[in-house]
Amino acid sequence: MKKALSILCATTLFVSTLVGCGNTEKKQSAPASEETVEATAEESNEEVTEEAAEEVAEEVAEETTEETEEEKQTEEASAEETSNSVTVRVGSLKGPTTMGLVNLMKDSENGESAGNYEFSMKTQPDEIMAGVVSGDIDIALVPANMASVLYNKTEGGVSLVDINTLGVLYCVTGDESVKSVKDFAGKTVVTTGQGASPEYVLRYLLDKNGVTDCNIEFKSEATEIAALLQEDASKVAILPQPFATVASAKNDAVSAVFDLTDEWDQVSDGSKLLTGVTVVRNDFLNEHNLEVQKFIEEHKASADMAISDVEGTAALVEEYGIIEKKEIAAKALPSCNIVCISGDDAKTALSGYLQVLFDQDPKSVGGNLPDDAFYTLD
Repeated sequence: MKKALSILCATTLFVSTLVGCGNTEKKQSAPASEETVEATAEESNEEVTEEAAEEVAEEVAEETTEETEEEKQTEEASAEETSNSVTVRVGSLKGPTTMGLVNLMKDSENGESAGNYEFSMKTQPDEIMAGVVSGDIDIALVPANMASVLYNKTEGGVSLVDINTLGVLYCVTGDESVKSVKDFAGKTVVTTGQGASPEYVLRYLLDKNGVTDCNIEFKSEATEIAALLQEDASKVAILPQPFATVASAKNDAVSAVFDLTDEWDQVSDGSKLLTGVTVVRNDFLNEHNLEVQKFIEEHKASADMAISDVEGTAALVEEYGIIEKKEIAAKALPSCNIVCISGDDAKTALSGYLQVLFDQDPKSVGGNLPDDAFYTLD
């Protein structure tokens, strides 16, 4: 721009000089009248000025275009540099939600991911919740109902990113008379998750199937249930993946006889049985929207890879300590219902599921259902 201003000043001086010389020549040559001389000078002045102005305008336009392009490139480079310097802290639970992340975790470890990530895998949902509330975790993969609890606890401080896992609950037993939830009538069913999603899901299915005489026995750990099945294969248990596959692999007398997701689909009004969803702290989203969008893209690619490359993903599942042996992980992965669903589809599926839980016990979703703001990434 400074160059353009210099050209403009020089041109103005040049124009003034030309006009002065032109007037002198006309006065010396003249039998023309004073009016003719003045008119001719004005005409000459106007022509030269317009021509010079056009040249300067072109120069200024070129300089401005160059500067605008340079500024744009500088801003883009600055934004990219800022983006690359931001570390996204991702928290997930040991299980299917992290199984869908392992490909991205490996890319990040190898410096091949588009974003910078710091992953932490926890064994208890409460650890993830505490990290989000304290601001130590930016993006969290949590149980579906906990997403609603977090939304209420933080007074709208989180937003839904995607659904990462559909239903992973299976009925595991050696009792050949059990083929569906209806067959739970008069039996004792062992499960984990008292006061959490597994209990609410089971009670919903029992109610929808008209089963009123099923006794539910709760255990604190899936491994405890697997040990019970090892002792007595006739017991009927509800286990999440990958524990359902692990229990079946270690005991030939039992098997995963049906998927509770299929049972849900038969009696629900369009809602989906969900296990895990991904949320982001709004404070982080507002400051680093680009990083969140990168994560969504890379999370989807990682989830897709878990489906298309089972053997490769299973090896990573073993490497990151989620399942001890990659052979068992390879058997479990196809049954883990790993997905990456976002947008309106995610809203429809999750809101319907949360409504079912709310109808059973409002506390299961934090007392209130999330409003529309929860489902919108600004």
